[in-house]
Amino acid sequence: MATLTELINMATEMVQSGGFIIGFLLIIIEAFLPVLPLGAFVTLNVNAFGIFPGLLLSWVAAIIGSYLMYLLCYYISTKIIYKFLKKETQEKVVDKMTTFKNIKLTNLVLIITLPFAPSCFINLLAGVSNIKKEKYLLSLIIGKAFMISFWAYIGMSLIESLTDIKAIIFILLILLVAYIVSKIISKKLKIE
Repeated sequence: MATLTELINMATEMVQSGGFIIGFLLIIIEAFLPVLPLGAFVTLNVNAFGIFPGLLLSWVAAIIGSYLMYLLCYYISTKIIYKFLKKETQEKVVDKMTTFKNIKLTNLVLIITLPFAPSCFINLLAGVSNIKKEKYLLSLIIGKAFMISFWAYIGMSLIESLTDIKAIIFILLILLVAYIVSKIISKKLKIE
């Protein structure tokens, strides 16, 4: 029976053998299938290609995958579902979704940054709520950078890291920096 280290090495070799395409596709597919382990895929990319290329690959793939999921939900809700609802029902649904639609950029970035938040559900909710495309894309660009950094930092020792005070401080710093960066950008671009 293979040890955990041997399994990690085998998976890393499989990702390396496929080049960047395999690592890229794994993360894009994860955006649509939330049962897949994003943290494991990020760790594989970092192990296979090195810190910077692995982080960059994972970050770009996470943004593309999440944005595609958002666009799919946006299209389905605006072009198909809302058209079949009666006017009164449509207004009720839109009213319920307005709360999330009007979420501030900084809060949206923080939700996206949280590593254990179900990104598939967030993408779905953002699409159905009709959040502006530019606002959601900007939120993904900022939030996913910090979330992917978290998963790369935590790596294979997730359980051990969460009991380590340094990892907890790192998580809090990531959230603080994500908040500050999104606040500065939202003020400069006047997005809210």
